[in-house]
Amino acid sequence: MKKILGMLGGMGPSATADAFSKLINNTDAKKDQEHIPVIIVSIPDIPDRTENIIHNGSSPLPAMIESLKILENAGVSCIIMPCNTAHFWYEDLIKETKVHFISIINAACNKILKDNIKKVALLATTATIKAKLYQNKLSLHGVECIEPDEMNQYKIMQSIVSYKSGDFIKAKELIYPYINQLKSIGVDK
Repeated sequence: MKKILGMLGGMGPSATADAFSKLINNTDAKKDQEHIPVIIVSIPDIPDRTENIIHNGSSPLPAMIESLKILENAGVSCIIMPCNTAHFWYEDLIKETKVHFISIINAACNKILKDNIKKVALLATTATIKAKLYQNKLSLHGVECIEPDEMNQYKIMQSIVSYKSGDFIKAKELIYPYINQLKSIGVDK
C-alpha cells in the first residue's frame, strides 16, 4: 500500500482547502493515480486557537488530539497541519502520536534560512505573533522578524476573519495596504 499523507485540518476549513489545493497543484502528476494519497480530517468545531492563547478560552488541544487519532487510526504515514496558530500545541501533539508530524513553522523557517533571508515580515494571527512561534526560531539564526504595529495587526486579524468567512475581496483590501507599505521599505518576504 502507498504511503498516505494525513492533514489535520478544520482550523480553518479554507486553510485546509488551500493546503490541499497547493498539494495537488504542486504534484507532478499526469493522471489521478499519480497524485499523493491524502486523508483529510476537517472538523471545524475545534475551539478557537487565538481565543485560547490570548484570552484563556477553551483549549483546542483535546479536539486536535481526537482529529490526530482519526488520522493515525486511518493509517497515515505522515501528518501536516495547515494552521500556523495551532502549532502552539505542536510539541503536545507529537507526544500523542508515533506518526511523523511535519511542523509548518520548522518548514517555513528552514526555507527562510536555506534562502539566506535576513529580514522577514510576519503576517499572522495575533496569537501566532504573541506566542512568538516564528520569531524565537528565526532570531536564533540572526533573522529579523518585522512584526506589525497594533493598528496593522488589527487589520491583519480583520483580514483573516474576512478570509475565513469567505469575503476574499475584503480580506485583500484589508491586508494589501500593509503589504505595500512593507514593500516600500524594502521588505519582500
